[in-house]
Amino acid sequence: MTGVRRIKLGSQGLEVSALGLGCMGMSAFYGDPKPEPDMIKLIHHAINAGVTFLDTSDIYGPQTNEILIGKALKGGMREKVELATKFGIKYDSAAMEVCGDPAYVKYACEASLKRLGVDCIDLYYQHRIDKRVPIEITVGFHLFTQSFSFSR
Repeated sequence: MTGVRRIKLGSQGLEVSALGLGCMGMSAFYGDPKPEPDMIKLIHHAINAGVTFLDTSDIYGPQTNEILIGKALKGGMREKVELATKFGIKYDSAAMEVCGDPAYVKYACEASLKRLGVDCIDLYYQHRIDKRVPIEITVGFHLFTQSFSFSR
């Protein structure tokens, strides 16, 4: 692993590589999804080069980017990275909707854990703000007192 500088992110003790890998373009929004084996090789190359901060979202693909990242993190790679994903945009075949309802946040988190194939997301944050729901409600204290369980 090379010497990519590390930085503190926020005040809770999370430390990440100063250079991160945004994974959105691997699965969505910049043309057709890229070949999965190529993207897994790219992710492994970045990690082996010292990039430890990977960023995805449930809306990328939708959902397929988290599945791709989950595949790339198998075989001991998960322990080498800080993993970020996002919630807040519900998607169905008809439309996208910004959603900050706490029940949806819990549902979205559990679904992301399953797609990623991990027990823990290092940084989980809101992709878009739902102006109908006060942020204190979306990420309020009650969310931190509930456990987000996942069984493989």
